[in-house]
Amino acid sequence: MKLNSVEFVTSVAHVDQLTNKTISEIAFAGRSNVGKSSLINCLLNRKKMAKISSTPGKTRLLNYFIINEKFYFVDLPGYGFARVPPSERLKWRQLIEGYVTTSKMLKVMLILTDLRHPLSKLDVEMITWVSHMDLPHLVIGTKADKLSRNQLHSQLAKNKRQLKEIGSSAELMPFSSVTKIGRKELWQKMSEFVR
Repeated sequence: MKLNSVEFVTSVAHVDQLTNKTISEIAFAGRSNVGKSSLINCLLNRKKMAKISSTPGKTRLLNYFIINEKFYFVDLPGYGFARVPPSERLKWRQLIEGYVTTSKMLKVMLILTDLRHPLSKLDVEMITWVSHMDLPHLVIGTKADKLSRNQLHSQLAKNKRQLKEIGSSAELMPFSSVTKIGRKELWQKMSEFVR
């Protein structure tokens, strides 16, 4: 897909701030340190569109970016960050759940996982919940550049087996925001949902 325009639109802190948008949305979810902002910036060919922080858990709102004036990227708060009070984590969870159950234009969710490791308990919970909601989703294995070719194939096979064990038919795609592994393929997949 050719990127003609990218613009940050708004941040939303509460579900009641969601507007009745008529433009398709692609949502990005993942653990706080999985590289979500880096992936979004890589997809958009922008260095600082989505804020990257050395402190995990920085994204605490729903952040909307409009692409080519045709569809939104929605950056969701990262889940699983331990160094915030439980009350704050609960707010993030309620915001994510409220968004997913309220948005009428959400076409696909990208669930980011760290490909260097098996799916975490929280990753499994998110994938299972999204599957239960009948929401189309892709599982994106980030940090693929940190694995050798053999390690990459081995970890992809392990995580695919794990997905199968939890009853998920989601496609697992490797990605690296450093080497841009998977960037073209991911754009092709996303384009199928926002035509």
